[in-house]
Amino acid sequence: MRPRILFVCSRNQWRSPTAEAVYRNDSRLEVRLAGVSASARHVISTVDIDWADLILVMAPEHKQRIREQFRGGELPPIECLDIPDDYRYMDTELQQLIRQSTEPWINQLLS
Repeated sequence: MRPRILFVCSRNQWRSPTAEAVYRNDSRLEVRLAGVSASARHVISTVDIDWADLILVMAPEHKQRIREQFRGGELPPIECLDIPDDYRYMDTELQQLIRQSTEPWINQLLS
């Protein structure tokens, strides 16, 4: 079974969709995306939480919001990639930051 990574940002508009696109066809894992804001394209849900082996958030406040929203439930590990909301969808620099920040977590999951 391949590890399942849930990428989370605020509105599920630029960062998490870029991360999902970067890793969509990666045979090592399965990926999904979600946002923590009520205005997100796909708001994070219990189904997403239950599906994930690891949640990678773009900023510390995303981790905090997930912990508050799903308090009392069992959460998979949540790690922060520290990627600011300064980029548009599929921006080359954003893709590089996502790969640099995500690969160590993938390697850890696979080892």
